[in-house]
Amino acid sequence: MITRALVVKLGLGQLISWGTAYYLIGNFGPLIAQTHDWPDSIVYAGFSTSLLVMAIVSPFCGKMIDRHGGRTIMMAGSCLNAGGCLILAFADHLILHFIGWIILGVAMRATLYDAAFATLAHIGGRDARRAMGKITLFGGLASTIFWPLGHLIQTEFGLAAALVCYALCALLTVPLHAGIPVGQARQGGKQPPNRSSDHTTPDDTQLPPQQWLCGVLYAAIVTLLNVVNAAMSAHLITVLIGLGLGTALAIKIAALRGIGQTVARTAEVLFGRRISPATLTVIATVILPLCFLLAFWGNEFAIAAMAFTLFYGAANGVLSITRGTLPLMIFGNTHYGHQVGRLLIPGFVLSALAPSLFERVIGHWGTNGALWLSSGLMACAFVAAVLLYRLLQTRPNATAAQPSKVSGSDTKSPSVRLPRRTVT
Repeated sequence: MITRALVVKLGLGQLISWGTAYYLIGNFGPLIAQTHDWPDSIVYAGFSTSLLVMAIVSPFCGKMIDRHGGRTIMMAGSCLNAGGCLILAFADHLILHFIGWIILGVAMRATLYDAAFATLAHIGGRDARRAMGKITLFGGLASTIFWPLGHLIQTEFGLAAALVCYALCALLTVPLHAGIPVGQARQGGKQPPNRSSDHTTPDDTQLPPQQWLCGVLYAAIVTLLNVVNAAMSAHLITVLIGLGLGTALAIKIAALRGIGQTVARTAEVLFGRRISPATLTVIATVILPLCFLLAFWGNEFAIAAMAFTLFYGAANGVLSITRGTLPLMIFGNTHYGHQVGRLLIPGFVLSALAPSLFERVIGHWGTNGALWLSSGLMACAFVAAVLLYRLLQTRPNATAAQPSKVSGSDTKSPSVRLPRRTVT
């Protein structure tokens, strides 16, 4: 059973884990390069390496959570997060620098949303949707809190002290993740119980074609979102500075991203029951390319830059929820972690290239080039979201989603009906 205390613990864990690991590069990337007299490309290559490591360990983490729950995996991830920050704090050689990022890559896959979503699906089955939304309310504030906090500590005490503080914050998540209950996975909704061994894994060749295609479209959407999110996490402050804003103002405006995420996620938690995850995905993906176009006016009007950051954060915040709830519509909670873990591999691999790619785009075509590229990628995500929505709507044997268990929508909301016999 998913309790309120569990949601708070996982939520606080997400707040700290995102702030100290994933958003670290946005605050300290240029400073690390300046401190050690390294090219910026080397530092961003370290972050890219961590994302590649996330892809490599993704299926393993998902499978382990399916079998044993999330407590052990997420506690280990907390310790690795702290270790990675400490290594970066004192790494004066490139080998140590990359080792730190490799450790952070494992830590991020074991502690961020995908691990938390799989943990909730393991405990609550299809009833996990609302809990998934609630923990993202905490995670959405990570950049809002940790970007200004990291900047303040670094300004007063230096880069190494700031990274040590990040490591200590990461250790605070160990007791939070220790509160995750250990038990058997729950079969939520009306999905029939799994009659085979828990240690068997699903075979994609046995999935119905429509279900397989839904999974491919989901993977495409998440991949495009991961690419742009990785790029913006590394370069958002740089992009805002490129629009003509001062460094201090750029950091403040970049922090609005977290506020946008939190407001949008709060609205989803309060009112999202009536809208299916597929519909929310379409709405959010149509906003994203438009908000990047809005940023072109940021060099003339600071309010345009603020609106860009808020809308980007809001749309991205909603999609952080649907990336966890859409697989529940498509596959149910049986082998949720393993299925999603495999589908996330392309997103992690390509997002590993995003920081370095966008650095080159900014170097050759400036901020405007990065904004055009981001808008184009998000337009492709919108097309994939529309196709997924139409497939779920028009599937001949589609059934209505359970209002509170699958999509939180009314009985007319689309969902994919699983086979009568669970495939393993």
